[in-house]
Amino acid sequence: MKGNTPTPEKIMQALASVCDPEIPVLSIIDLGIVRDVKIKNNIPEISITPTYTGCPAMKVIEDEIREAIRKEGLEDVIVKTVLAPPWTTDWIGTEAKEKLKAYGIAPPEKSSPDKSTLFGSPKAVACPRCASSDTEMISQFGSTACKALYRCRTCREPFDYFKCL
Repeated sequence: MKGNTPTPEKIMQALASVCDPEIPVLSIIDLGIVRDVKIKNNIPEISITPTYTGCPAMKVIEDEIREAIRKEGLEDVIVKTVLAPPWTTDWIGTEAKEKLKAYGIAPPEKSSPDKSTLFGSPKAVACPRCASSDTEMISQFGSTACKALYRCRTCREPFDYFKCL
């Protein structure tokens, strides 16, 4: 982009280099938190949605967005936080789910939150290491609030599960 007029496509390419600080294997594009990119008077305006309203990583993400845009030769950028519609794990693509699995985090299953408390049977989450579905939830909260902590009964390894939201 250096010396060129910014376009939404070029901005999206730059944003693909911005990783989520809590899950560095995924970019903010992979996570689906970049909702919109517009160019107004040659200034990029980027709308982002947090994975949940209290996400502590949003300030870091905003700073990293500004740095990625600066590296492209643009000093001015507007970053807007948009809360509606709320982010959902449905915005994580298939390729990103594979990246999570390869990183050792079980990706969100389907597109609905865990309703086992309503139906009495626990959610079956496949182990990202050995693929066994003989797993158990240890805690509703894992290394971050958006993940739950599970253990595989087959390989005995603990792992995070990215909860459906």
